Amino acid sequence: MTPAHTERTEPDTGAAQGLVVEGLRKRFGGHQAVDDVSFTLAPGACLALVGESGSGKTTTVRMLVGLERPDGGTVRLAGRDRSARARGRGERLARAREIQMVFQDPYLSLDPRVPVAACVEEVLRLHTRLDPAGRRARVRELLEQVGLGEREAAALPRRLSGGQRQRVAIARALAVEPRVLVLDEAVAALDVSIQAQILELLGTIRREAGISYLFVTHDLAVVRHVADEVLVLKAGQVVEAGPAGRVLDAPEHPYTRLLLDSVPRRGWDVGQRMPRQDSAR
Repeated sequence: MTPAHTERTEPDTGAAQGLVVEGLRKRFGGHQAVDDVSFTLAPGACLALVGESGSGKTTTVRMLVGLERPDGGTVRLAGRDRSARARGRGERLARAREIQMVFQDPYLSLDPRVPVAACVEEVLRLHTRLDPAGRRARVRELLEQVGLGEREAAALPRRLSGGQRQRVAIARALAVEPRVLVLDEAVAALDVSIQAQILELLGTIRREAGISYLFVTHDLAVVRHVADEVLVLKAGQVVEAGPAGRVLDAPEHPYTRLLLDSVPRRGWDVGQRMPRQDSAR
């Protein structure tokens, strides 16, 4: 069978203004971590990058955000090539503003010694020309956008719950108004009800701000409620790709079926913030 990702139609003009990845490759020693990965993420869309540990997901997104340089292939955002090394601090900062990342562990982006408001303001100080009063006002707006108030703003990260810390990490990422938000297992460490709250928040932000999401996960239980399309990786290669409904309901590749069969629970109902029970299981 022809690989799923080669059967997709050419992106339209609108999609080309988004994130376009073509033939991405990365080798570490004798291991081919990423091998000919291609996809398009249109403005305002959400693509789920799915696979088990070691499938190449993390290496792929590290190349997208500039933490790793690809051995081959191209990464373009709004028509601009991001594959080559950035020339100078200004270009590095500009690229960082375009694609922001939210990690599974918020402590990767939060200084545990600094209050939440200052953590968010640090990003604004680095990437904007706002004066102190303007930065403080913007911090309040961002924290309100993710459902946090003055009490959380004054707290140290360790005083917050896991869900609250993840909201702070999202606020930091949104501070520079990115085109693309990479969510790397961003809800994996949260319990069921908090996962649903964060997913609902992310859906609201995407509708209101028009940001594109690359949702990186090994858990297909949440993909249906966040993704328009799904890209399945195995051993660094794309084995299946297509609309989320088709991939989840009628998977073509045995590996995709294996991932679906390993999901302990299916059928999230984000609106009720509780997982539905699947009567067929």
